[in-house]
Amino acid sequence: MASLDGKVALITGAASGIGKAIAELYAKNGAAVGIADINQQAADAAAAGINATGGRAIGVAMDVTDEAAVNAGTDKVVAAFGRLDILISNAGVQIINPIEQFAFADWKKMLAIHLDGGFLTTKAALQHMYKVDGTGKSRGGIVIYMGSVHSHEASKLKSAYVTAKHGLLGLARTLAKEGAARNVRSHVICPGFVRTPLVEKQIPEQAQELGISEADVIKNVMLKDTVDGVFTTVEDIAQTALYLATFPSAALTGQSFVVSHGWYMQ
Repeated sequence: MASLDGKVALITGAASGIGKAIAELYAKNGAAVGIADINQQAADAAAAGINATGGRAIGVAMDVTDEAAVNAGTDKVVAAFGRLDILISNAGVQIINPIEQFAFADWKKMLAIHLDGGFLTTKAALQHMYKVDGTGKSRGGIVIYMGSVHSHEASKLKSAYVTAKHGLLGLARTLAKEGAARNVRSHVICPGFVRTPLVEKQIPEQAQELGISEADVIKNVMLKDTVDGVFTTVEDIAQTALYLATFPSAALTGQSFVVSHGWYMQ
């Protein structure tokens, strides 16, 4: 696998969970990393951790639903490191409720963070990836969206999340076609259940909504359809993101990669 030496990555929602794991692995493999998060203090702390181990990172405050904040944060990363080669659109939240009880405000919030955030960060990144270098060619880059098994499947209580994650497939596929002439590729990573704080929060919520125990939520809802009853890990997802960022050609573009212990097979 090629290294990321000389590359610059911007990762949203990177102060914790999957985004933080990707940032740390990218930094270990030579990339300079912009840690974007709505929590500036947490972003700075994550960046400090990378810098303390010899990597290069900065924290960036970014609300991915705010176009001005997205543009300013993206420009800050480029100003610090000189370019932008990789965008990981990872910021996300979860709200669960049956459709008939799902508040419209919560629906709009979910789509804004996942879909509007994916669009706005992509648009901002392309301003730099599409720039022409000294050879007359576009600099290019790679955009990776954090989808989900729910980009392909549905689950009860998650109408907004499922809708948003399905939508990221369309955005990635469109970018793959539009960006090809500018040397930009796109992908969607689709994890199964990863035991992040986001998933931990869902366990008691689903237990209450479904009227079952938390142990049953884990065994019979979250891991029921896996081949081994095992959670996907943040390291699994980070390694997938590294593979896609270092793949040498556009033979892989516009694709979704399901990382789910066999929960969904395509």
